[in-house]
Amino acid sequence: MTVEFKRTFVDPCAIEPYDKDWGVAANCMNDEPSPFPRMNRILKYFHNIDFSIDHERACLVTEVYKNNPDKPQAIKCAMALAHVLRNVSIKIHPYELIVGETAAPMKAAPIFPEFSYNWIMDEMKNFPFQDRELDQYNISEETQKQLLELADFWKGKTVEEQILSTASADELKGTQVGRGVYLLNLYFYGGVGHVCANYELLLANGFGKQKRRIQEKLAALDPSLPDDLKKREFYESQLIAVDASSDYIRRYAVLAREMAESETDANRKDELLQIADNCEWIAENPPRNFFEALQLVHFATIIILIESNGHSISYGRFDQYMYPFYKQDLETGVADREFMQELVECFYIKMATSTKLRDKMTAISNTGRGMGGDSLTVGGVDRKGHDATNDLSYMCIDAHAHTLYGTPWLCVRWHANTPREYRIKTANLIRMGTGQPKVYNDESAILSQVAKGVPVEDARDYAIVGCVEIDSPGKEYGWHDSAYFNMAKVLELAINNGRCVGCASHCPRWEICGGIGQRLGPETGSLAEFQSFEDVLESFDTQMKYWCDQMIAGINVMDICQQKLKPLPYLSLLIDDCIEKGIDVSAGGARYNFNGPQGVGIGSVADGLSAIKQLVFEEKKVKGEDYLDALEKNWEGYETLYALVNSDKVHHYGNDDDYADDLAQLGFNTYCKYVEGRPDARGGMFIPGVYSVTANVGLGLIQWASADGKKAGEPVSDCLGPVHNASGSHDIKGPTAIVKSVTKLDHIRATNGTLLNWKFAPSAVAGESGRDNLISLLEVYFQNKGHHSQFNVISRETLEAALANPEDYKHLAVRVAGYSAYFVELSKPLQMDIMGRTELSFD
Repeated sequence: MTVEFKRTFVDPCAIEPYDKDWGVAANCMNDEPSPFPRMNRILKYFHNIDFSIDHERACLVTEVYKNNPDKPQAIKCAMALAHVLRNVSIKIHPYELIVGETAAPMKAAPIFPEFSYNWIMDEMKNFPFQDRELDQYNISEETQKQLLELADFWKGKTVEEQILSTASADELKGTQVGRGVYLLNLYFYGGVGHVCANYELLLANGFGKQKRRIQEKLAALDPSLPDDLKKREFYESQLIAVDASSDYIRRYAVLAREMAESETDANRKDELLQIADNCEWIAENPPRNFFEALQLVHFATIIILIESNGHSISYGRFDQYMYPFYKQDLETGVADREFMQELVECFYIKMATSTKLRDKMTAISNTGRGMGGDSLTVGGVDRKGHDATNDLSYMCIDAHAHTLYGTPWLCVRWHANTPREYRIKTANLIRMGTGQPKVYNDESAILSQVAKGVPVEDARDYAIVGCVEIDSPGKEYGWHDSAYFNMAKVLELAINNGRCVGCASHCPRWEICGGIGQRLGPETGSLAEFQSFEDVLESFDTQMKYWCDQMIAGINVMDICQQKLKPLPYLSLLIDDCIEKGIDVSAGGARYNFNGPQGVGIGSVADGLSAIKQLVFEEKKVKGEDYLDALEKNWEGYETLYALVNSDKVHHYGNDDDYADDLAQLGFNTYCKYVEGRPDARGGMFIPGVYSVTANVGLGLIQWASADGKKAGEPVSDCLGPVHNASGSHDIKGPTAIVKSVTKLDHIRATNGTLLNWKFAPSAVAGESGRDNLISLLEVYFQNKGHHSQFNVISRETLEAALANPEDYKHLAVRVAGYSAYFVELSKPLQMDIMGRTELSFD
């Protein structure tokens, strides 16, 4: 029975006018941002809960592993998931309409011991989570006791330990456990994620029909065939997972009905009864309306998180697969636009209740306690190439303006025929200054998808997963973000005969990086002996190939170990072709299997090569050995050279200067050619991305001074942007010059994505002229086949005030790189990196 809701809020325009100006740089100025009283109450409730760590999932999983040591791994993983779903504590919170959590209380991080456990034990004992400077988590004495008791069992059984025992010394020496030429830590210590389920299929079938498909496949097997025996294990694990998923949803129906019995508020009683009805139905059946569909999407997603320990579990083209329910409800009168807007906002905040525990070092370069990567895509073209913008596309933008939280990571697709009204609405949200949304160019994204072998109709249907990456939702297991590769470090090794620059007597971080002065790569010569700039480029090419080889070997080791120890039978329900093939998604069951490591520091490479070419070989203002000595000494005693390298007397990338921009292209193409098309461990291939998210900060912390003018410990250049360091920014000619420089790179070739961060002073985008200038900038960037842009609209003065008085700015959101976060919660290196980005204007 459908309950009719009694709501007090009435607004003749539940969808905000397309040109509503929410204010420029106004993102932290409103304690009640939503027109819906419910939402403002939920936001206050949410903000008053502290982040914490919960032990329940870890204990339940351990019980299954202890009691079933001889079960096949896929069956064991499915049984562990089922045990969690049927036994973990659940709760329905005040005011909420969308229910369900990730096997932990609201804002509590569940623990995944099957992936890695040693670092958790070390930090719990020696670096208490609640005492961290960044990303603090409360942890009770009972939780500490329970987690400590699990340590002995998991010794030697984790994915991390399997990787360490499988990889060779050469494959490890360049990683985060070696010298940090590249970082493999995401999937080294945790799950993969970075995927989007086939929500459209689930909404059409429900869990019940998916179960029947599996039963039919299982019944058709011939157990005398070896391949069918393998498939039998896979299908049996899926049946365990799908039954437990339905049971988990039914538990919320029971809880909602129990709560309704004792509820004295008539409105809330009706809501709880409706929640119970919704959950009872969608436990097996396809949803009948927008409310049920939204609830099923939420449950489907959190169960992926409970199973996989992956982040960047993304919501795909939300405005496309939810639109039929929206349209039907309006036409039949089941719900009005106002109520569906309120539901979307409830859904947004429900995403924010999930969190993930990350290690203390990750907290420095990738600060943020949210789950991360929950991208939601709106706009763009449909599978036939026609504009697909609809009411929900607009409503999703309104929902962020009404909640002002960092989830979901809102992704807006633009194309040549995107309505002017939608461009205006997007620009007005950008101008609020929360860092949302990120904007994608359909033309380059679709061509990039086709370039990696995706048919054009699937290519047009792309969605964003995580920070940057384009993905075929429900069809792809892309291993996006499988590594962050420091191209600036490769240049360092190329000019120093395969050795790290610097020495222990000068480096305050030598105990951390450990590699200073040691040989890492092949002997390819030194800047002290090179006779021409061509020698530098040859050395760079050789080092690049060597280090890409090592990185790819290390990633494939991780992939194989993940397949062996952590199959994903539940996720395999929701990714095309896994059921048809009888193969787990982790082992190549998906239709498209890619692997996407990111190249970091393209601006640093361009400016480093440019300075060497100009000053050492053309103008001969400094000898090669003296340039190297300046880097060894962190520019101490070489202040004049340091000033010159960072001055406008040297060619710099980002100023529409072909001299430097050509070298950026060279660095970009060299990385891509040694990554693209190589086979991965799931029958797919490697695809390059060129961006950093925040890895430029972490990689910079463990790198000494570099040829582009960076001092020890400073970040390398961020994403596709020009260099900015303690001396200032290397781009000086404004946003148009940046557009021209950056679009000389072949974005389509970087098939795992690119990213350009922008930072504008609020005054630059104020008023209709500022808004239209912002729209025109994006249009020009996209016409030149730029791929993806993100924005900060905030003044340095505001950031400085937030540093001085953090309590007054605790809800000041900024765009970090692939994600938004509260500025005052970021690490100091990240804060400085954001403050150091060029503050642009249209003058």
